[in-house]
Amino acid sequence: MAPHRAPHRPTAAGRVLSVLDAFGPRHRTLSLSEIARRAHLTLPTAHRLVGELVSFGALERDPAGRYAVGLRLLELSALAPRGLELREVAFPYLDDLHRTTRGNVHLGVRDGVEVVYVETMRARTRHPISSRVGDRWPMHASGMGLVLLAYAERGLQEQVLAGPLERFTELTVTDPGELRRTLAQIRRSGVAVARGQITLPNLAVAVPVHGADGEVAAAISVVVEAERARPRELAAALKQVATAITRSISARVS
Repeated sequence: MAPHRAPHRPTAAGRVLSVLDAFGPRHRTLSLSEIARRAHLTLPTAHRLVGELVSFGALERDPAGRYAVGLRLLELSALAPRGLELREVAFPYLDDLHRTTRGNVHLGVRDGVEVVYVETMRARTRHPISSRVGDRWPMHASGMGLVLLAYAERGLQEQVLAGPLERFTELTVTDPGELRRTLAQIRRSGVAVARGQITLPNLAVAVPVHGADGEVAAAISVVVEAERARPRELAAALKQVATAITRSISARVS
């Protein structure tokens, strides 16, 4: 995997953000030296900033001396209006979907060139996957990401397809031409089916959620073990849920 490449942030606030940006779905806990390396900071600077963030509650230190994101950031992130409103509206419908499909259910929005999970419901499976609120993944490698990319403006699509496109498994599609054909198919059908893109034993089915203005505001997906997957049935269930969520969003606005 390519090393983390944080943007150059010369200001004091920028260096703090670089420390926080060092963490991610595959880097949930880090040592001080790992933080310094990933944030492109000297060890003394990283030590000072990490200490301040621990005092604030943005980072926490475990008994082994490693650091993780603190509860204070969880508290603040819950106030994000885009994710909060969607979660409140979508939750009962996602809960029903979770019970019906017995799969991992996700609600995601686009942030730049990535998809961010704003709600997740995990199932007990033989091949568990990492899916937590706040996780973010490249758009080309997940069902929700492909949906959001398919309905994004052309300029963003080309930016993503220009790469680099990270490969997570042998089935991850990284060929721009194949991805363009996939995006066109998603626009025609309104459904994305992603098999083994991030974890080999699993299959994701995803559909868009439209906002009150008719534009795609989010995506929802169900991830199940590929051997028991019935994509057509999952797509039908997802479309019903997406329609219900859209109606609820419109009702709030009107």
